[in-house]
Amino acid sequence: MKTDFQSIIYLLCFLTSSFARKHNLKITNDARKFIALSTFGFYQGGTLEVTLSNFHATPMNESSLFGFSLDRTVNDGMNPYFDNHQDACILEKNITDYNSNEDFIYLIMDLKNKRLQVKCSSHQNRVLHIYKSSDEKKTLSSENSCRDMHFDIFPFEINGKTAYNTSFMMSVETLREQGLYNLYFHSCPNYNPSTETVVDFEVKITELNTGDNYLSAGEMPLPALYCMMAMLFFLSGMFWVFLLRQSRHPVFKIHYMMSVLVFLKAVSLAFHGLNYHYIERLGFHVTPFAILFYVAHLLKGALLFVVLVLIGTGWMFIKHVLTSRDKKLFMIVIPLQVLANVAEIILEESEEGAREYLAWRNVVILVDLLCCGCILFPVVWSIRHLQEASQTDGKAAMNLKKLKLFRHFYVMVVCYIYSTRIIVYLLKITVPFQYGWLHEMFREMATYVFFVLTAYKFRPASQNPYFTFSDDEDEDVDEVLTESGATEGLKKVNSRLVKVPLHQTLTEVTEEEKDALLGQSESSHDYD
Repeated sequence: MKTDFQSIIYLLCFLTSSFARKHNLKITNDARKFIALSTFGFYQGGTLEVTLSNFHATPMNESSLFGFSLDRTVNDGMNPYFDNHQDACILEKNITDYNSNEDFIYLIMDLKNKRLQVKCSSHQNRVLHIYKSSDEKKTLSSENSCRDMHFDIFPFEINGKTAYNTSFMMSVETLREQGLYNLYFHSCPNYNPSTETVVDFEVKITELNTGDNYLSAGEMPLPALYCMMAMLFFLSGMFWVFLLRQSRHPVFKIHYMMSVLVFLKAVSLAFHGLNYHYIERLGFHVTPFAILFYVAHLLKGALLFVVLVLIGTGWMFIKHVLTSRDKKLFMIVIPLQVLANVAEIILEESEEGAREYLAWRNVVILVDLLCCGCILFPVVWSIRHLQEASQTDGKAAMNLKKLKLFRHFYVMVVCYIYSTRIIVYLLKITVPFQYGWLHEMFREMATYVFFVLTAYKFRPASQNPYFTFSDDEDEDVDEVLTESGATEGLKKVNSRLVKVPLHQTLTEVTEEEKDALLGQSESSHDYD
């Protein structure tokens, strides 16, 4: 177990050391026709710097087309231009044939003439803020036209092969140019279709917003958001512990596990906020804080599903021993949840253009859905158990109340899964680029509401039918029993002995009872 934990730490150290908003992506033997390199929201004053080095294609053909495309969209889910041209290489299209309202730029590598040709989507005199480097930006006017704009490509020999280096820079200098920019690399080899062309290169990308801020426009509020939510969860956890310490009713182990979960959530959010703070200022993670965040994130994710499964199986509420079926469920859910969290960490630490990025994203979606489905099974089992128990044993009213609460909990879990998965995704792809933080806020607020409702439902309290019996349950049982045809007309006899004072008994004797008693005594004289 210790070796496995050390392996996870080493993996996290490797990942955090390679991740940054200053992207450094190395592509080797890649045959993809296009590679999504980066997506970033720029405000006015933002800059994008791209440096391509050691570019080589196999087989190398000077008539082949390689290059970049840079387009601007409103949000993360809308890229109509690129979505309509995935069936063919867009660098082969005539850029002047498209609508001038579509904002996109081609940077085509002309290997024969050793230059990087720049083309834009509208008329020839369109103003374009693209430069060779930041030093060139200082010397040139910002009024650069699309006409005949090009930069040099530098060939050199490496290991007997010809490779190329080039670079360019874009700046956002007007309000109209603000937006979410998508950078792609395209490979359009002019060869026999039966032959595959692979490319090798290294690309460095630096994205910077105004005020030396390395966060995208939609991520700027995230450090403050995560820190505020961490404080909210921490204070709520303190209040929950106070309620447990002051409770005069039974407090079970599951209650303390719930408090640990809340504090782990608070610690995870706090380190997440610190991570984004350092990315905002430095452009990359500070490794110790990143490792602490991922450790807290792994523990929180595993404990969350453990608590949900324990509640769903009725542990400490219906039964005190887990069945073999419950244990098998834990053997499935816990490894799946650990895998989902590790996959999510690798996904966030991987570059968007890496080949494994899409594979890990699919793993995260699939495993997360499996985990969410697994936690619904024990709740359904408990509901079925309570339905059967309410019809067989003598505690029908209590079982019916438990059944009602378990149905509420089932609805809560379904709403939580729906809100934090589907609704969050819809918000992410529909809101404008500068409001990209809204889906994270909605996710954390939905999680907080779910935690509060679960704590309220399962709190240690006298009126909670999970833990204690109320005084009026006997009346409820009578009502439930008389509702069935088999027991209609039957009355429950109370077997409990209740001591009644003698004077109260005498005073409560009615006149009819007195006459009956006198009548009985008079009739007894008839036999004298």
